[in-house]
Amino acid sequence: MNNARHDILLWENFCKGDHAALGELFRRHYSYLYRYGSKICTDTYLLEDVIQELFIELWQQKTAAPAVSVRAYLLRALKYKLFRALQKQQPLADADKLSEQGHFELSHETFIITEQENNENAGRVIAAMNQLSDRQKEIIYLKFYQDMSYEEVAEIMNINYQAARNLLYQAIKSLRNRLMQWWLF
Repeated sequence: MNNARHDILLWENFCKGDHAALGELFRRHYSYLYRYGSKICTDTYLLEDVIQELFIELWQQKTAAPAVSVRAYLLRALKYKLFRALQKQQPLADADKLSEQGHFELSHETFIITEQENNENAGRVIAAMNQLSDRQKEIIYLKFYQDMSYEEVAEIMNINYQAARNLLYQAIKSLRNRLMQWWLF
């Protein structure tokens, strides 16, 4: 199950009163919210408080599911709450300096951290790929790296068309399961 669909399922369970679902959403999205919020607000204590307030308000309101994605909904809600909190902290004279367009900061450190996270994720994908069977590795290579059709893959691997589709499905499912284990823990 992909992350967006899993998030929607968790959201629906949360709306039905499942405490654990909201906790899972918090664990799944806290790091995204924190990183995004740190670009808007440098006060880590305020940021952490606002993230906690966001989830407390969600629990109290149990709103309908977001239209696009749970992550997009949470990021937008965090942005709104952070701007409100920052406006309360600012004197009235500085209120017009604080705008949604002018308070987002990207530093060189942001790009270094992002590159490091991308390298770690690539390492996880390679490690997960190495755990697949040789035939699963081969079909992923042919289909995605060589951009071959199922007919071409079936011919090269000496299997029929449906067997090629099934093998690729099983390879992707196995790869996804291995990756989900790393990202959830």
